[in-house]
Amino acid sequence: MSYEQLTFPEGSTFLVTGGAGFIGCNITEALLKKGCKVRVLDNLSTGHIENINPFMDDPNFTFIKDDIRDLEACMRATDGVDYVCHEAAWGSVPRSIEMPLLYEDINIRGTLNMMEASRQNGVKRFAYACSSSVYGDSTVLPKREDQEGNPLSPYALTKQTNEKYGMLYKKLYGLNTYGLSYFNVFGRHQDPNGAYAAVIPKFIKQLLNGERPTINGDGRQSRDFTYIDNVIEGNLRACLAPEDAAGEMYNIGAGGREYLIDVYNNICEALGVDVEPIFGPARAGDIRDSNADISKARQKLGYDPSYDFAKGIKLAIEWYKENL
Repeated sequence: MSYEQLTFPEGSTFLVTGGAGFIGCNITEALLKKGCKVRVLDNLSTGHIENINPFMDDPNFTFIKDDIRDLEACMRATDGVDYVCHEAAWGSVPRSIEMPLLYEDINIRGTLNMMEASRQNGVKRFAYACSSSVYGDSTVLPKREDQEGNPLSPYALTKQTNEKYGMLYKKLYGLNTYGLSYFNVFGRHQDPNGAYAAVIPKFIKQLLNGERPTINGDGRQSRDFTYIDNVIEGNLRACLAPEDAAGEMYNIGAGGREYLIDVYNNICEALGVDVEPIFGPARAGDIRDSNADISKARQKLGYDPSYDFAKGIKLAIEWYKENL
């Protein structure tokens, strides 16, 4: 059963933090289509108001421009909320290496504020975004939740810390937390601009503009590229998950593995171009290979991703061709 068929009790109220960002706006759209009430909390530091403008006239939608680093703002935002999808964070491994203190402040303190506010306001389910970066220097494939390595970047460390707090908040306070380790998410509304843009939208935009993209490293690094609809499903299923599945981590991926050079060639073929990439130096802090074992999420959350890479990349390319 796809996430479109999932239902929530009538009148259910959600808070999506970072809801003006790539993942958050897609979750918000899916919930509004179900008739749920949705609040978005976002300070627009990395999110874009254009992503949520289409929802502004929906009577079930509320936008709160505020910051997760402000506990009182988190308290106000979670008041009367049933479910939280906590997506607000600063991403990018390279940027975190440049700005470790900011990442600690936003990703750790901000997440802790959200958990505390959710606890005090009686939120039923708290699903929060983690990352495959938590697997760090572990070379084991596929990646399994009980086999994390040492973090390779401040960003990865913030996400590992969030996991520990999520476990503690379930154990000590009874908050039903569900940590979702995303594996290289891509799809509609992902920002192709800037030095820290994700590779798939960046490649697509550069190729559409007649530019020659750069691949960091030899192109043989592999990733479990995961289409956005799979991540929407992971969040919705976590919000419907049983209490005995709380306080744990779950891999949210497609369960596949693609080499970056093959992804690049796939995009070139789909766009009808033949452009030799530039190969630059590998990026510090990056994992070499990534592939999710999603068996735990299947078993405990009922997660069953509907989009493999081939299906997802086709949809993503079509969206960018129409919207760039």
